[in-house]
Amino acid sequence: MRKFLKLFGLLLVVLLTVAIYLNYPKLNFITGFASKSVCSCTFLADRSLASIEAQDNDFSPIDLATNKIDFENKSVTSTVFGLKARTAVFKPGLGCILIPEGADPAALTVKPNRDITPKPLAFPYGDLPQKDTIFSNINYDVLNQAVTDAFDSGNDRIKGSRAVLVVYKDHIIAEKYSKDFNKDTKILGWSMTKSITSAIVGVLEKQGRVNRNQSHLFESWEGDKRADITLNNLLQMNSGLAWEEDYNNISDVTKMLFLRADMPKIPREKNLEGIPNNSWNYSSGTTNLISGFIRDQFKTDQDYLDFWYTELIDKIGMHSMTIETDLKGHFVGSSYGWATARDWSKFGLLYLHNGNWNGEQILTKDWVDYTKTPTNTSDGIYGAQFWLNAGGRYPDVPKDLFSCNGYQGQQVSIIPSKDVVIVRFGLIEDPIFSFNDFLSGILAAIN
Repeated sequence: MRKFLKLFGLLLVVLLTVAIYLNYPKLNFITGFASKSVCSCTFLADRSLASIEAQDNDFSPIDLATNKIDFENKSVTSTVFGLKARTAVFKPGLGCILIPEGADPAALTVKPNRDITPKPLAFPYGDLPQKDTIFSNINYDVLNQAVTDAFDSGNDRIKGSRAVLVVYKDHIIAEKYSKDFNKDTKILGWSMTKSITSAIVGVLEKQGRVNRNQSHLFESWEGDKRADITLNNLLQMNSGLAWEEDYNNISDVTKMLFLRADMPKIPREKNLEGIPNNSWNYSSGTTNLISGFIRDQFKTDQDYLDFWYTELIDKIGMHSMTIETDLKGHFVGSSYGWATARDWSKFGLLYLHNGNWNGEQILTKDWVDYTKTPTNTSDGIYGAQFWLNAGGRYPDVPKDLFSCNGYQGQQVSIIPSKDVVIVRFGLIEDPIFSFNDFLSGILAAIN
């Protein structure tokens, strides 16, 4: 028995050594992802470490990390077998920031001013309960079954849904959450945040401060062909700039999110490798470049931080939302927007109502129409930081659907022909979780 245990122990050491050797170049990203995830889920979403490690960080190789929470200093440090410690720090109003090696987290002191005064109106325009309404054209048995079918039963991990919300004619007609989640839980939208960034540009254009067709966007681009790239090209992911969006390896996007203090800097320094308006390429770097462009429209960091909330987010009652920043104070507009499912649905409703929010035109109808216009060379799947069904991506769902989509199957689907917004949060995405079946199942209940 003793000999067996020695051999088993030796084998375990060998396996651990091989695992470390194979993953060592990625350790910065493993511990960076782990610490950032635990920090945000702890201090923004008020979830337990056990829940975070069992759900959000339970995939290889992220599950190699050991995470320690410092509640007094509101930070999280993660390591892999004691190696490559990375720390994320919570900043009030800014969320959790992953600190690059050698950087000073105390350098960032500005935070956005928020107006979260509750309005004495029913959802979605205020915080009062909505009036009980039964729609005669809805088969509630079919609806509730479709929503239930989106969730796992028991300890299964097949569908991975955490939240589903269906809003029809401004009324919540279905709402369901998984264990550890409820209507007040803030959930990370990942790339759904790109659509928020697009909306901010829409607000700026409505105010006459920018124009989607303007070029000469950055001083460092003057003197080369990048000066001809338009804001429209960036919004449509069609700039021609080099970018590698690969989350499984060391790539442009992982370097940006997990190593850099100034996220817009990486895409701004990229060369032109394609033809603007003829080179669609999905790029989180492009969205953070847009965030950097937005910053350039303001005199101070304070004005920039305040604008996103005062002119859009808080104006439509998304008071639970926090968009996290990098260490230079840029909103990480590509990836780091947190809000409750109900508040995410409000953003969808703004677009469903052509930019009008309870009588106030926040975005022009023209901007909403532009948002859902297919990008050249995208085969009808992408607009201006929104995904489209114009090309029939979901064959059993109306083609007028457009949506905010995020990693692991986060989605706010806007379907004007059905007057409905459908929100889904989860840990599993297409094709394992079929959005075609999910969406069409819900829509089948609305006659």
